[in-house]
Amino acid sequence: MRCRALFAALLFGALVAHAQDDPTLMTINGRPVSRSEFEYSYNKNNAGNVVDKKTVAQYVDLFVNYRLKVEAALAARLDTMQAFKDEFLSYRDQQVRPSFVTNADVEKLAREMYEETRQRIDAQGGQVRVAHIMLLLPQKASKSVQQRAQLRIDSVYQALKRGANFGELARKLSDDKGSAQHGGELPWLQKGQTLKEFEDAAFALKQGEISKPVLSPAGYHVIKLIERRMFLPYDSVKADILAYIDQTGMREQIVDNKLNELAKASATPQTPAEVLQQRVQEMEAKDPALKYLNQEYHDGLLLYEISNRTVWEKAAKDEEGLRYFFSKNKKRYVWDEPRFKGIACYAKTKADLKAVKKMVKKLPFDQWNEALTNAFNNDSTVRIRAERGMFKPGDNALVDREVFKKHGNVKENPQFPVMGVVGKKLKSPKEMDDVRALVVADFQETLEKEWVKDLRKKYKVEVNEAVLKTVNKH
Repeated sequence: MRCRALFAALLFGALVAHAQDDPTLMTINGRPVSRSEFEYSYNKNNAGNVVDKKTVAQYVDLFVNYRLKVEAALAARLDTMQAFKDEFLSYRDQQVRPSFVTNADVEKLAREMYEETRQRIDAQGGQVRVAHIMLLLPQKASKSVQQRAQLRIDSVYQALKRGANFGELARKLSDDKGSAQHGGELPWLQKGQTLKEFEDAAFALKQGEISKPVLSPAGYHVIKLIERRMFLPYDSVKADILAYIDQTGMREQIVDNKLNELAKASATPQTPAEVLQQRVQEMEAKDPALKYLNQEYHDGLLLYEISNRTVWEKAAKDEEGLRYFFSKNKKRYVWDEPRFKGIACYAKTKADLKAVKKMVKKLPFDQWNEALTNAFNNDSTVRIRAERGMFKPGDNALVDREVFKKHGNVKENPQFPVMGVVGKKLKSPKEMDDVRALVVADFQETLEKEWVKDLRKKYKVEVNEAVLKTVNKH
């Protein structure tokens, strides 16, 4: 009993010491945020390359707003969605799974792969390095064409028997242009890499020997055996095997095997997923940065989803809200110089340009592109090129010349010699669509401010100012 009491006292003392080392800096909706967690976020977002650095005091509000949005996502149970779970676990596992693989594991797999390959190749006769002279022969060649090819390859073979240089003949006569420039020489071959007829003849040769003409589905060959060897030593191919293991994701197979082995060997029944979860907890306990990295990704996914639902998507799709916001804030969107709302058009004929002007007069601006494409460029002939937009001076040389009366270099295109503009010059936006991107952005900002204001009222936030003063100073 005394031993148990002593152990409990020591454990309690350790927990108290840890709490003192990493005190709670704030609570948000009852959830404690430790000083180290806040420091991780602050230091990461205010590193040396950050332009708009914040003081600790300034960062508190940003951090609180971030965590309030996460609370809203948790309240909406977004963390229970299967898509969220799958994406988060995929990311988390990427941080942890490599810990199950040691260099010895990879070395063992590499040697097993090497030994399997070596035994197979050596049992088949090893590897050969050959040169060949090939005359292509279509598979459905007529008898006369085949006879001519056979006569040619026979004459090549006879010339070689009389002492002609193999490399020179290959360079001059071989239809395999890739190997011809190297005197007909091919890379090292093993059985199963090329045509069977070619392989059977090549592996039957002695070093330096030249084969009689061989017919394969590709054509006729005369083959010379340059060298034969058994498979390469392990050290000479080790780097290639290790690269192959990495490129093909075989490390993941090692991890899966390890997880299955550990699950089966555990004292109490466990699944591979439970073994992985246990490793996560162990690694996070040893490395708080990993814990906070995983938490950051977890919360970031929730933040994106709740922000999209509450602000971004809502603002982009709420046409009535956008137009109302624009009507109340028109003064925000006054231009410092006029704009041209229309198209810069390049046509093959004057008639086409005239037809363009007539067509778009009857249509809303956002339908111009589709209508013009269907009317003028919907078959194999492209009759016009049109650039639609809200142009300011300097955006387009043709618009500058025709609308803003500025001298510019308008490049002529012989294929579309007729040029003109269609649209209106505006001193200020006439409708919301004229400045839609700006209105959406401002509307989103307004919605977010209102949302954060509501969250501040809904969830209680308490900051320990004494602990806050010790951030990065302990």
